[in-house]
Amino acid sequence: MLRVRVQHADTTVVRLPSEVDHENASDISARCQELIEKGCTTLVLDASDVQYLDSSGVSVIVALSSALDSHAGALRLASLSDHYRQVWRLLGLDTLLPVFLTVHAALDGHDARACADTGESLDRA
Repeated sequence: MLRVRVQHADTTVVRLPSEVDHENASDISARCQELIEKGCTTLVLDASDVQYLDSSGVSVIVALSSALDSHAGALRLASLSDHYRQVWRLLGLDTLLPVFLTVHAALDGHDARACADTGESLDRA
């Protein structure tokens, strides 16, 4: 189940479920696309609860990033676990969509690459 929190009129935080896979990827995509169509230009995906992420989940995240780019918006991925942050980097996806260590950092728009390269553990507060 997705939890959606509107920060400002054009900024929304979506907390992803513990599993983002082929079974729920299309639902996540549809719900986020609705937010984009309603005027959300900055979408922060809070991955703090994600324990399993398969290729369908990765595809949804990349597609949402592209959709927001075409609306002059931005997708920000935050609080990905150390394991999945490393996988993200190994796949080269960090060049397409950097990962922010915290939702707070994503909302502030800090440079995710500078934060992610420090090797700090995730702040889940």
